[in-house]
Amino acid sequence: MKAIPGDEVDAILGPGSNASDEAVALAIETHGLNKPLVIQYLIQLKSIFTLDWGISFSLDDPVIDVIAEQLPATLTLAFAALGLAWALALVMALISVFGRFPWRIISMIEVVSAALPHFALAIVLIVFFSTWLGVLPPVSTRDPISIVLPALTLALPTAGFLGQVMRESMMDAMEAPFAVSARARGETTIGLFRRHLLRHAILPAISLAGWAFGSLMSGAVVVEEVFARQGIGKTLLSAVGVRDMPLVIGILMVIAAVYCFVTIVVDLVEAAVDPRVGKAA
Repeated sequence: MKAIPGDEVDAILGPGSNASDEAVALAIETHGLNKPLVIQYLIQLKSIFTLDWGISFSLDDPVIDVIAEQLPATLTLAFAALGLAWALALVMALISVFGRFPWRIISMIEVVSAALPHFALAIVLIVFFSTWLGVLPPVSTRDPISIVLPALTLALPTAGFLGQVMRESMMDAMEAPFAVSARARGETTIGLFRRHLLRHAILPAISLAGWAFGSLMSGAVVVEEVFARQGIGKTLLSAVGVRDMPLVIGILMVIAAVYCFVTIVVDLVEAAVDPRVGKAA
C-alpha cells in the first residue's frame, strides 16, 4: 500500500479537498506519517492486535462495522460456490468410472476448467446465460437467483482441481483388492462407486477444502466486482484503489482469520471421516 503512487494524505482528507496546511499537518501527525516506515508498521501491528482498526478513510465508518456489514454476503457466496464445486467434482468423478472414453473427456474438462481465470469465465457465463438465454440476471440483485452466476464462476475452476484429485484417488481405489472382489461378486458400477469408491474419492478433496475456500475468498474480489455484488471482496478492491489503509488491513486480517478457522474445521472433519488421520495426529 505504501508503494502505490499517490499522496496518502489525499486518501485521508479526500482527493481535491483543498485542505489547509494546518489540516494537512494534523492529518500527518495523527496518522503517524511523519514517523519512519518501520515505526508506522509497528503501530499498525499494535492496532491489529488490540482490535483498534480505526476509521475507514473513504467510508468514514469504523472498519469493524464495514467488515461486519459486508462479510456475510461474501461468506454466503464462498460457501455456495464450495458446495457447487464439490457437487460438480463428484459428478465428474462418477462419470469417470464408466470407461476410458468418459475418463478422457472428464480429464480434459477438469484441466480446462481449472485453468479458466475468473474474470474471463464470468464474461462468458454472462453472455451465455444472460444475453443469449436470458434466464439469469447479469448483475446481483435482491433476488436469490442472482447468486447463481457468481457462485458458478467461482465453482468451476475449483471443481476442476477437486475433480482431478478425486478422480486420481478413485482410480487408484478401483485397482485395489476390495474393488476387484466387489466387481467379481457382481457389484454394479454405481454400487461400486457408492459403497466403496466414494469415500476414497472424497478424502483427498476434504484435505483440499481449506485451500479451496481460501481460493474462493480471493476469487470473490474479482467476481463481486464483475457482477456488481456487494461483499468484502468488492470493498477490498475499492479500498485499495483509494489507498484506504485501515480498511485494507482490516479486511485482510478477517480473511486470514476466516481461512485459519475453516482450515481447523477441515482438519477435524478429515479426522472424523478417516480415523487414521486422528491416530496419526
